Amino acid sequence: MKKIAILFSGTGSNLEYILENMHKKELEVVLAITNNPKAGGIEIAKKHKINLEIIPQKKFKTKEEFDEVLVEKISQANPDLVVLAGFMRILTPVFTSKIKAINLHPSLLPRHKGLNAIKRSFEDEFEEGGVSVHWVNEELDGGEIILQEKIKKKDLSFQEYYKKIRTIEKEALSKAIKKVLGLKNP
Repeated sequence: MKKIAILFSGTGSNLEYILENMHKKELEVVLAITNNPKAGGIEIAKKHKINLEIIPQKKFKTKEEFDEVLVEKISQANPDLVVLAGFMRILTPVFTSKIKAINLHPSLLPRHKGLNAIKRSFEDEFEEGGVSVHWVNEELDGGEIILQEKIKKKDLSFQEYYKKIRTIEKEALSKAIKKVLGLKNP
């Protein structure tokens, strides 16, 4: 069975989706890491009895020092793939040169890199918005795109659009993980 590690910073909704829909069925989540000691996803990882590392980024002087510890912890778990699911941190070459990772981003890249992507995507001039899953490199949201899922914005309020993005991102992330690991998509 293929093994993955998941990095998160917030509520852990994508972590939870993977644990409930893929873990021990199609793959094994061998490690979850957060850089936020107050992340909601911590309780989700504990509930599912996943090996969890809390690595507060504030205790490191440089991004590179943080990334060295991150690489060490991931290497010990030896996953086939690392999945960034709401991991709010730009990674340095210390990480990107050693770790094979994918990232979920809530816009159709290359549009709206970085923060507040859903709001900026909703307010832009395009008829469609969506999500992207891409390979991680040292450029913010700049790696090669693995897949994108699109939705029409017409007649949607921001709340409706936001909810649809949050729904399709889970499906897109699941499809991308399967694609990268060579697992069957339904």
